[in-house]
Amino acid sequence: MNRLKLLLVCVTTFAVFDSFASQGKLLATPGVSQIEGSGGGGIVPWAQLAGYASEDEFAVNGFCSRADVTDYSLDVCGAQINLFNRVELSYAQQNFAVPALDTEIEQAVTGVKVRLYGDIVYSYWPQLTLGAQHKSLDDGTVATLVGAEDTSGTDIYLAASKLHLGAIAGYNWFWNITTRYSEANQLGLLGYGGANGSEKLLFEGSTAIFLSREIAVGVEYRQKSNNLGLGEQDWQDLFVAWMPNKYVSVTAAYLDLGSIAGAPDQTGWYLSVTGYW
Repeated sequence: MNRLKLLLVCVTTFAVFDSFASQGKLLATPGVSQIEGSGGGGIVPWAQLAGYASEDEFAVNGFCSRADVTDYSLDVCGAQINLFNRVELSYAQQNFAVPALDTEIEQAVTGVKVRLYGDIVYSYWPQLTLGAQHKSLDDGTVATLVGAEDTSGTDIYLAASKLHLGAIAGYNWFWNITTRYSEANQLGLLGYGGANGSEKLLFEGSTAIFLSREIAVGVEYRQKSNNLGLGEQDWQDLFVAWMPNKYVSVTAAYLDLGSIAGAPDQTGWYLSVTGYW
């Protein structure tokens, strides 16, 4: 929780330094911050890069988020760097609390994302981005006990995003499709791989309607594998994102994460704050 408070202070500080912020993109087009550190939605990385940097600028962002469901909670804090709207570098520290076992699982996630083609607004075809997220557990004891083969791993994903201006009854419509190769169990918090050896090529998607320039309402879906045979299920959320200016964004969501480590019906809420500099 101390890390959460510290990052929230940093986010507020970013919001104050208006004169230093990158201004290259339209409001809200970078998306928000994803729980593995990348720019995107809450649970799905999107093709656009974090921050408002244009091709001759760089941007630095900080974020904190909390997900609280029936039996667990996840706190994440991290940062992102956008280099000339071509490369995104990210880092996130995840803290997964398991009150029933009186324990916490910590994982570090280092990410890189490269824009291959396009712009979500200005190009005819969707923006296309290739990304990777390397994840490593600080302590793999729990992962090993539940049958994971490794305590670290790397996800690779390809994302396509497009924003259609005035497409639905005059409102802007956004969509994203991500295909991910992953052996992670519950984001990697329960390790990587397992005896069950389920599907490793996974589908993720997001879509949203902008009710105004500052407010978007949408849904996300993330397919999950069941390597451990513990009934891991697909994730979904319903979110509202508020981006009043180019210096801060706030996202709230209702989560349905299915079964986690054999505990069913993991539903609850999510809150995230990102500051842009």
